[in-house]
Amino acid sequence: MDLDLHFMPGSPLPASFFALPALQAAPLLLGQHLVRRTEDGDIRCVIVETESYGGAEDKGSHAYGRRRTERTEPMFSPGGTAYVYLIYGMHNCFNVVTAEADNPHAVLIRAVEPLTPRDASLMAANRGTLIRKPSDLSGGPGKLAKALRIDRTLNGLRIDRPDGPLWLECGGDPRRLDAVRAPRINIAYAEEYAKLPWRFYLRDNPYVSIHDPDAEAFLWM
Repeated sequence: MDLDLHFMPGSPLPASFFALPALQAAPLLLGQHLVRRTEDGDIRCVIVETESYGGAEDKGSHAYGRRRTERTEPMFSPGGTAYVYLIYGMHNCFNVVTAEADNPHAVLIRAVEPLTPRDASLMAANRGTLIRKPSDLSGGPGKLAKALRIDRTLNGLRIDRPDGPLWLECGGDPRRLDAVRAPRINIAYAEEYAKLPWRFYLRDNPYVSIHDPDAEAFLWM
């Protein structure tokens, strides 16, 4: 992954980042900050787990075969767009759209870690349930969406600039982090794509949704 990207902490992610295909963008989102603006104040958290959904050829993707519907339309937007969808009729899932327009790539954000105790407190209040361990707070796409009040009102939002209710900021260069990769979760329907190691997370991070005992080190190039 020899990419000429410069990550300046506290600044928006570089525009060139959002032009990357999902498989390159997914590990690079580790360590970046997701910011949610609410009436109670901004909530900042660190992205610690992602999954890549790599375009029309990926049988795990909602846009497999260039399936273009009202639901999948945000995936065909230019990189830097939010794709928020509902599963089981009750859980929202937040994705970062990448690549160029009409090329449906997206990265599912699976887990985040609050930056400060105040952020954790706000997230716990939004969850409205007993938090016994870190992953109970925001380890899983549905949990983090509820903790950050992410729902379909944010679907299609531009998240590449800090002038809205949700955006991404640089947390530092992710290539310095200890990351691993493993197969994605709950996509048995994806046939030969189901076992590809397209899920990425920070090793031993307690907020990660599922730690795979067979995960392999992700080698930054």
